[in-house]
Amino acid sequence: MSVSTQNLPDYTMPAQQVPLYEPESLDDKTRDDLKARIAEGIKAMGAVLIAHYYVDGDVQDLAEATGGFVSDSLEMARYGRDHEAANVIVAGVRFMGETAKILSPEKRVFMPTLKAECSLDLGCPPDKFEAFCNEHPDRTVVVYANTSAKVKSLSDWVVTSSCALDIVGHLRDRGEKILWAPDKYLGDYIQKQTNADMLLWSGACVVHEEFKAKALIDLKKVYPDAAVLVHPESPASVIELADVVGSTSAIVKGASTLPNETFIVATDRGIFHKLRQLNPDKRFIEAPTAGDGATCRSCAHCPWMAMNELQTLERLVTDETYRSGCEILVDPKIGARAKMPLDRMLDFQRRS
Repeated sequence: MSVSTQNLPDYTMPAQQVPLYEPESLDDKTRDDLKARIAEGIKAMGAVLIAHYYVDGDVQDLAEATGGFVSDSLEMARYGRDHEAANVIVAGVRFMGETAKILSPEKRVFMPTLKAECSLDLGCPPDKFEAFCNEHPDRTVVVYANTSAKVKSLSDWVVTSSCALDIVGHLRDRGEKILWAPDKYLGDYIQKQTNADMLLWSGACVVHEEFKAKALIDLKKVYPDAAVLVHPESPASVIELADVVGSTSAIVKGASTLPNETFIVATDRGIFHKLRQLNPDKRFIEAPTAGDGATCRSCAHCPWMAMNELQTLERLVTDETYRSGCEILVDPKIGARAKMPLDRMLDFQRRS
Protein backbone atom coordinates (compact mmCIF):
# COMPACT_ATOMS: atom_id res chain seq x y z
CA MET A 1 0.00 0.00 0.00
CA SER A 2 1.28 3.46 -0.86
CA VAL A 3 2.32 5.77 1.95
CA SER A 4 0.53 9.12 1.73
CA THR A 5 2.49 12.22 0.75
CA GLN A 6 0.03 14.28 2.78
CA ASN A 7 2.31 15.53 5.53
CA LEU A 8 5.45 15.72 3.41
CA PRO A 9 6.86 19.01 2.08
CA ASP A 10 5.48 19.99 -1.33
CA TYR A 11 8.27 20.66 -3.79
CA THR A 12 6.04 21.36 -6.76
CA MET A 13 7.45 24.46 -8.44
CA PRO A 14 5.24 27.56 -8.03
CA ALA A 15 4.03 29.14 -11.26
CA GLN A 16 5.94 32.37 -10.66
CA GLN A 17 9.25 30.48 -10.56
CA VAL A 18 8.80 28.97 -14.01
CA PRO A 19 10.58 31.10 -16.62
CA LEU A 20 8.63 32.57 -19.49
CA TYR A 21 10.63 31.81 -22.61
CA GLU A 22 9.67 32.59 -26.19
CA PRO A 23 12.19 31.53 -28.85
CA GLU A 24 13.05 34.15 -31.45
CA SER A 25 11.26 33.69 -34.76
CA LEU A 26 13.62 33.11 -37.70
CA ASP A 27 13.08 33.48 -41.44
CA ASP A 28 13.93 30.52 -43.68
CA LYS A 29 17.26 31.89 -44.92
CA THR A 30 18.51 32.69 -41.42
CA ARG A 31 17.44 29.25 -40.23
CA ASP A 32 19.19 27.48 -43.12
CA ASP A 33 22.37 29.53 -42.66
CA LEU A 34 22.45 28.72 -38.95
CA LYS A 35 21.96 25.01 -39.58
CA ALA A 36 24.79 24.98 -42.13
CA ARG A 37 27.19 26.74 -39.74
CA ILE A 38 26.20 24.43 -36.90
CA ALA A 39 26.82 21.32 -39.01
CA GLU A 40 30.28 22.63 -39.91
CA GLY A 41 30.97 23.51 -36.27
CA ILE A 42 29.97 20.06 -35.00
CA LYS A 43 32.38 18.49 -37.48
CA ALA A 44 35.17 20.92 -36.55
CA MET A 45 34.68 20.10 -32.85
CA GLY A 46 34.82 16.37 -33.48
CA ALA A 47 31.50 16.20 -31.67
CA VAL A 48 28.23 14.32 -31.84
CA LEU A 49 24.89 16.05 -31.23
CA ILE A 50 22.23 14.15 -29.29
CA ALA A 51 18.79 15.69 -28.86
CA HIS A 52 15.65 15.00 -26.86
CA TYR A 53 12.24 14.58 -28.49
CA TYR A 54 11.07 17.77 -26.75
CA VAL A 55 13.56 20.25 -28.25
CA ASP A 56 13.05 22.35 -31.39
CA GLY A 57 12.40 20.31 -34.53
CA ASP A 58 15.28 21.98 -36.39
CA VAL A 59 17.68 20.86 -33.66
CA GLN A 60 16.30 17.31 -33.84
CA ASP A 61 16.80 17.30 -37.62
CA LEU A 62 20.36 18.59 -37.24
CA ALA A 63 21.21 15.82 -34.79
CA GLU A 64 20.13 13.16 -37.24
CA ALA A 65 21.60 14.90 -40.29
CA THR A 66 25.04 15.17 -38.66
CA GLY A 67 25.24 11.56 -37.49
CA GLY A 68 23.77 12.12 -34.06
CA PHE A 69 20.63 10.87 -32.39
CA VAL A 70 17.16 11.85 -31.19
CA SER A 71 15.55 9.93 -28.33
CA ASP A 72 14.62 10.00 -24.66
CA SER A 73 17.11 10.95 -21.97
CA LEU A 74 18.66 7.57 -21.18
CA GLU A 75 19.04 6.49 -24.79
CA MET A 76 20.67 9.85 -25.49
CA ALA A 77 23.24 9.20 -22.77
CA ARG A 78 23.89 5.65 -23.94
CA TYR A 79 24.33 6.81 -27.53
CA GLY A 80 26.83 9.43 -26.43
CA ARG A 81 28.69 6.85 -24.36
CA ASP A 82 28.95 4.39 -27.24
CA HIS A 83 29.78 6.93 -29.96
CA GLU A 84 33.42 7.39 -30.91
CA ALA A 85 33.28 11.20 -30.57
CA ALA A 86 35.29 12.66 -27.68
CA ASN A 87 32.89 15.62 -27.42
CA VAL A 88 29.17 15.19 -26.82
CA ILE A 89 26.63 17.98 -27.29
CA VAL A 90 23.38 17.40 -25.41
CA ALA A 91 20.31 19.33 -26.53
CA GLY A 92 17.93 18.93 -23.64
CA VAL A 93 17.95 19.92 -19.97
CA ARG A 94 20.75 19.87 -17.42
CA PHE A 95 20.09 16.47 -15.84
CA MET A 96 20.40 14.93 -19.32
CA GLY A 97 23.82 16.50 -19.75
CA GLU A 98 24.84 15.26 -16.32
CA THR A 99 23.65 11.74 -17.09
CA ALA A 100 25.69 11.74 -20.30
CA LYS A 101 28.75 12.88 -18.32
CA ILE A 102 28.20 10.27 -15.60
CA LEU A 103 28.13 7.47 -18.18
CA SER A 104 31.06 8.97 -20.14
CA PRO A 105 33.35 10.62 -17.56
CA GLU A 106 36.28 10.56 -19.98
CA LYS A 107 34.39 12.65 -22.56
CA ARG A 108 33.64 16.36 -22.62
CA VAL A 109 29.91 17.07 -22.53
CA PHE A 110 28.41 20.41 -23.59
CA MET A 111 24.94 21.92 -23.77
CA PRO A 112 23.70 24.91 -25.82
CA THR A 113 22.93 26.60 -22.50
CA LEU A 114 23.30 25.54 -18.88
CA LYS A 115 20.23 27.61 -18.06
CA ALA A 116 18.09 24.73 -19.35
CA GLU A 117 16.85 23.24 -16.08
CA CYS A 118 14.05 20.80 -15.15
CA SER A 119 11.31 21.45 -12.59
CA LEU A 120 11.63 17.90 -11.23
CA ASP A 121 15.36 18.31 -10.74
CA LEU A 122 14.98 21.76 -9.17
CA GLY A 123 12.17 20.43 -6.99
CA CYS A 124 14.40 17.81 -5.38
CA PRO A 125 17.19 19.73 -3.59
CA PRO A 126 20.00 17.30 -2.69
CA ASP A 127 20.38 18.46 0.91
CA LYS A 128 16.68 18.15 1.69
CA PHE A 129 16.45 14.86 -0.17
CA GLU A 130 19.41 13.44 1.74
CA ALA A 131 17.74 14.38 5.02
CA PHE A 132 14.52 12.72 3.82
CA CYS A 133 16.42 9.53 2.99
CA ASN A 134 18.11 9.54 6.39
CA GLU A 135 14.70 9.68 8.05
CA HIS A 136 13.74 6.40 6.32
CA PRO A 137 16.84 4.17 6.35
CA ASP A 138 14.72 1.02 5.99
CA ARG A 139 13.61 1.97 2.46
CA THR A 140 15.26 1.31 -0.90
CA VAL A 141 15.85 4.67 -2.58
CA VAL A 142 14.58 4.75 -6.17
CA VAL A 143 14.92 8.00 -8.10
CA TYR A 144 13.66 9.00 -11.50
CA ALA A 145 16.26 9.94 -14.12
CA ASN A 146 15.00 13.55 -13.97
CA THR A 147 17.27 14.37 -11.03
CA SER A 148 20.69 15.86 -10.42
CA ALA A 149 23.90 13.88 -10.27
CA LYS A 150 24.00 14.45 -6.50
CA VAL A 151 20.49 13.04 -5.98
CA LYS A 152 21.36 10.04 -8.15
CA SER A 153 24.42 9.49 -5.99
CA LEU A 154 22.16 9.19 -2.94
CA SER A 155 20.02 6.46 -4.55
CA ASP A 156 20.06 2.70 -4.75
CA TRP A 157 18.35 2.64 -8.15
CA VAL A 158 17.80 5.11 -10.98
CA VAL A 159 14.83 4.40 -13.25
CA THR A 160 13.22 5.86 -16.34
CA SER A 161 9.51 5.90 -17.14
CA SER A 162 10.09 2.96 -19.52
CA CYS A 163 11.57 0.61 -16.90
CA ALA A 164 10.22 1.93 -13.58
CA LEU A 165 7.29 -0.50 -13.43
CA ASP A 166 9.52 -3.54 -13.96
CA ILE A 167 12.16 -2.45 -11.46
CA VAL A 168 9.72 -1.44 -8.72
CA GLY A 169 7.81 -4.69 -9.28
CA HIS A 170 11.08 -6.59 -8.90
CA LEU A 171 11.88 -4.79 -5.65
CA ARG A 172 8.34 -5.42 -4.35
CA ASP A 173 8.76 -9.14 -5.05
CA ARG A 174 11.91 -9.05 -2.93
CA GLY A 175 9.93 -7.53 -0.07
CA GLU A 176 11.59 -4.13 -0.26
CA LYS A 177 9.88 -0.89 0.71
CA ILE A 178 10.49 2.03 -1.64
CA LEU A 179 11.38 5.67 -1.10
CA TRP A 180 10.51 7.29 -4.44
CA ALA A 181 11.47 10.67 -5.90
CA PRO A 182 10.76 13.11 -7.36
CA ASP A 183 7.55 12.93 -9.47
CA LYS A 184 4.51 12.19 -7.31
CA TYR A 185 2.24 11.42 -10.27
CA LEU A 186 4.61 8.89 -11.77
CA GLY A 187 5.17 7.42 -8.33
CA ASP A 188 1.43 7.14 -7.73
CA TYR A 189 0.94 5.46 -11.11
CA ILE A 190 3.70 2.95 -10.39
CA GLN A 191 2.33 2.21 -6.93
CA LYS A 192 -1.14 1.52 -8.30
CA GLN A 193 0.25 -0.79 -10.97
CA THR A 194 2.61 -2.72 -8.69
CA ASN A 195 0.96 -2.39 -5.25
CA ALA A 196 4.43 -1.74 -3.84
CA ASP A 197 4.91 -0.01 -0.48
CA MET A 198 6.09 3.43 -1.64
CA LEU A 199 6.84 6.66 0.18
CA LEU A 200 6.54 9.46 -2.39
CA TRP A 201 8.51 12.69 -2.60
CA SER A 202 6.11 15.48 -3.55
CA GLY A 203 7.39 16.97 -6.81
CA ALA A 204 5.85 17.43 -10.25
CA CYS A 205 6.68 18.33 -13.84
CA VAL A 206 5.41 21.78 -14.82
CA VAL A 207 4.39 20.45 -18.25
CA HIS A 208 2.58 17.24 -17.38
CA GLU A 209 0.88 18.51 -14.24
CA GLU A 210 -1.02 21.05 -16.35
CA PHE A 211 -3.07 18.53 -18.35
CA LYS A 212 -6.74 18.64 -17.34
CA ALA A 213 -9.06 15.63 -17.29
CA LYS A 214 -12.37 17.49 -17.69
CA ALA A 215 -11.10 19.43 -20.69
CA LEU A 216 -9.68 16.21 -22.14
CA ILE A 217 -13.09 14.52 -21.80
CA ASP A 218 -14.65 17.46 -23.64
CA LEU A 219 -12.01 17.23 -26.39
CA LYS A 220 -12.69 13.51 -26.77
CA LYS A 221 -16.30 14.38 -27.57
CA VAL A 222 -15.07 16.48 -30.49
CA TYR A 223 -12.73 13.69 -31.65
CA PRO A 224 -14.47 10.47 -30.54
CA ASP A 225 -12.22 8.25 -32.67
CA ALA A 226 -8.99 9.69 -31.33
CA ALA A 227 -6.62 7.60 -29.23
CA VAL A 228 -5.17 9.30 -26.15
CA LEU A 229 -1.42 9.02 -25.52
CA VAL A 230 -0.34 10.05 -22.02
CA HIS A 231 2.98 10.32 -20.20
CA PRO A 232 2.73 8.88 -16.65
CA GLU A 233 4.01 12.12 -15.10
CA SER A 234 0.45 13.39 -15.65
CA PRO A 235 -2.29 13.51 -12.98
CA ALA A 236 -4.11 10.23 -12.30
CA SER A 237 -7.39 11.58 -13.70
CA VAL A 238 -5.66 12.17 -17.05
CA ILE A 239 -3.89 8.80 -17.02
CA GLU A 240 -7.24 7.08 -16.54
CA LEU A 241 -8.38 8.40 -19.93
CA ALA A 242 -5.37 7.06 -21.83
CA ASP A 243 -5.20 4.40 -24.52
CA VAL A 244 -1.42 4.30 -24.10
CA VAL A 245 0.47 5.33 -20.94
CA GLY A 246 4.21 5.42 -21.27
CA SER A 247 7.52 7.11 -21.83
CA THR A 248 8.28 9.35 -24.79
CA SER A 249 9.52 6.32 -26.72
CA ALA A 250 6.32 4.42 -25.86
CA ILE A 251 4.22 7.34 -27.08
CA VAL A 252 6.14 7.41 -30.37
CA LYS A 253 5.62 3.65 -30.74
CA GLY A 254 1.92 3.88 -29.84
CA ALA A 255 1.28 6.49 -32.50
CA SER A 256 2.87 4.25 -35.12
CA THR A 257 1.24 0.97 -34.10
CA LEU A 258 -2.32 1.94 -33.17
CA PRO A 259 -4.76 2.00 -36.11
CA ASN A 260 -6.30 5.37 -35.17
CA GLU A 261 -5.88 8.28 -37.56
CA THR A 262 -6.18 10.94 -34.84
CA PHE A 263 -4.32 11.17 -31.53
CA ILE A 264 -4.63 13.43 -28.50
CA VAL A 265 -1.20 13.64 -26.89
CA ALA A 266 -0.58 14.53 -23.25
CA THR A 267 3.12 15.26 -23.17
CA ASP A 268 5.42 18.07 -24.27
CA ARG A 269 4.43 19.32 -27.73
CA GLY A 270 8.05 19.04 -28.87
CA ILE A 271 7.36 15.37 -29.52
CA PHE A 272 4.95 16.30 -32.32
CA HIS A 273 7.89 16.88 -34.68
CA LYS A 274 8.92 13.22 -34.53
CA LEU A 275 5.32 11.96 -34.43
CA ARG A 276 4.50 13.82 -37.65
CA GLN A 277 7.71 12.72 -39.33
CA LEU A 278 6.95 9.07 -38.65
CA ASN A 279 3.20 9.32 -39.28
CA PRO A 280 2.59 11.96 -41.98
CA ASP A 281 -0.95 10.74 -42.63
CA LYS A 282 -2.06 10.96 -39.00
CA ARG A 283 -3.34 13.92 -36.99
CA PHE A 284 -1.92 14.91 -33.59
CA ILE A 285 -3.71 17.24 -31.17
CA GLU A 286 -2.39 18.69 -27.93
CA ALA A 287 -4.15 17.50 -24.80
CA PRO A 288 -5.70 20.54 -23.09
CA THR A 289 -3.94 22.46 -20.33
CA ALA A 290 -6.86 24.85 -19.86
CA GLY A 291 -9.66 24.42 -17.31
CA ASP A 292 -10.12 24.60 -13.57
CA GLY A 293 -6.85 25.26 -11.79
CA ALA A 294 -4.91 26.01 -14.96
CA THR A 295 -1.97 28.40 -14.74
CA CYS A 296 -0.52 27.75 -18.20
CA ARG A 297 2.91 27.66 -16.63
CA SER A 298 4.05 25.60 -19.59
CA CYS A 299 1.14 25.38 -22.04
CA ALA A 300 2.38 21.88 -23.01
CA HIS A 301 5.95 22.94 -23.77
CA CYS A 302 8.84 23.03 -21.31
CA PRO A 303 10.33 26.55 -21.27
CA TRP A 304 13.77 25.12 -20.49
CA MET A 305 13.62 22.74 -23.47
CA ALA A 306 12.74 25.78 -25.59
CA MET A 307 16.11 27.31 -24.69
CA ASN A 308 17.82 24.79 -27.01
CA GLU A 309 17.71 27.14 -29.98
CA LEU A 310 19.68 27.21 -33.20
CA GLN A 311 21.23 30.51 -32.09
CA THR A 312 22.66 29.14 -28.84
CA LEU A 313 23.77 25.92 -30.55
CA GLU A 314 25.58 27.96 -33.22
CA ARG A 315 27.39 29.97 -30.52
CA LEU A 316 28.39 26.75 -28.78
CA VAL A 317 30.09 25.25 -31.82
CA THR A 318 31.70 28.45 -33.14
CA ASP A 319 32.61 30.54 -30.08
CA GLU A 320 35.18 28.95 -27.78
CA THR A 321 34.64 31.54 -25.07
CA TYR A 322 30.90 30.84 -24.99
CA ARG A 323 31.57 27.10 -25.13
CA SER A 324 33.74 27.24 -22.02
CA GLY A 325 30.67 28.27 -20.02
CA CYS A 326 28.51 25.48 -21.44
CA GLU A 327 30.46 22.42 -20.36
CA ILE A 328 28.84 19.94 -17.99
CA LEU A 329 31.13 19.21 -15.06
CA VAL A 330 30.36 16.59 -12.42
CA ASP A 331 32.48 16.03 -9.33
CA PRO A 332 34.26 12.70 -10.05
CA LYS A 333 33.34 11.23 -6.65
CA ILE A 334 29.67 12.14 -7.10
CA GLY A 335 29.76 10.90 -10.69
CA ALA A 336 31.25 7.56 -9.69
CA ARG A 337 28.63 7.09 -6.96
CA ALA A 338 25.80 8.15 -9.30
CA LYS A 339 27.00 5.71 -11.95
CA MET A 340 26.38 2.76 -9.63
CA PRO A 341 22.53 2.97 -9.59
CA LEU A 342 22.54 3.86 -13.29
CA ASP A 343 24.59 0.76 -14.08
CA ARG A 344 22.30 -1.29 -11.84
CA MET A 345 19.34 -0.17 -13.96
CA LEU A 346 21.17 -0.89 -17.22
CA ASP A 347 22.19 -4.35 -15.99
CA PHE A 348 18.58 -5.06 -15.01
CA GLN A 349 17.37 -4.06 -18.47
CA ARG A 350 19.95 -6.29 -20.14
CA ARG A 351 18.82 -9.25 -18.06
CA SER A 352 15.11 -8.66 -18.62
